[in-house]
Amino acid sequence: MSRPFAPRSSSSSASFVRVNGKIRAREVRVIGADGKQAGVLSLGDALNLARVHGVDLVEIAPNANPPVCRIVDFGKFRYEQSKKDKESKKHQHATLVKEVQLSPRIDPHDLSVKLAHAIDFLCEDMKVKITLKFRGREMAHTEFGFQVIQKFLAEIAPYGHPDFTPKLIGKGINAMISPLPRNKRAKHPNELQGAETGPDSAGKPPSSSKSSQPAAASPTEEQDEDEVGETAEVEET
Repeated sequence: MSRPFAPRSSSSSASFVRVNGKIRAREVRVIGADGKQAGVLSLGDALNLARVHGVDLVEIAPNANPPVCRIVDFGKFRYEQSKKDKESKKHQHATLVKEVQLSPRIDPHDLSVKLAHAIDFLCEDMKVKITLKFRGREMAHTEFGFQVIQKFLAEIAPYGHPDFTPKLIGKGINAMISPLPRNKRAKHPNELQGAETGPDSAGKPPSSSKSSQPAAASPTEEQDEDEVGETAEVEET
């Protein structure tokens, strides 16, 4: 009986599953087509039982003693496995890390811009890596760099917390900031501005329509205009 190994080049988990004649164990613990255990059977008896049901004998736990096999249609088994893999990937949360670079002599305006970017990242549940690099003679006064980092961390404290104390590594200071839980995190500044401007704009009374429309002419004014028109016609004749 030919029992070839599963191909190494295949990345699918189902391709490594042994089926029917590829199963090597002499005895296997069989799970029937109805999901109930059929006990420990020899490999020949298990294969015959699978043939009777018109399906395959699939090895689902090769490391067990004896290995556990299931009587099931292999195509259906592969579909169920791929569905489980997709569901598990949906629940996996990939943590993204964004980097913000600073300098010891950064301008206050530039620092506020960098701070706004970091707040945006933290409010989107991303980690922020702070990198401050020294150039040339700036290494002689690293305390100025630590002051910038501490100021940055103090401003961003309502949104995230540092994972470790800022450290001087080589020619720079590094710090990693993780977002606070949503129930403990401050609201995004844009949301606060929208909440403040919303009621004011809604509470303003509508502009009066009388000021935009000209007042209706009185009957006496209409008569005066008619008289002026008549005198002009007389003069022309």
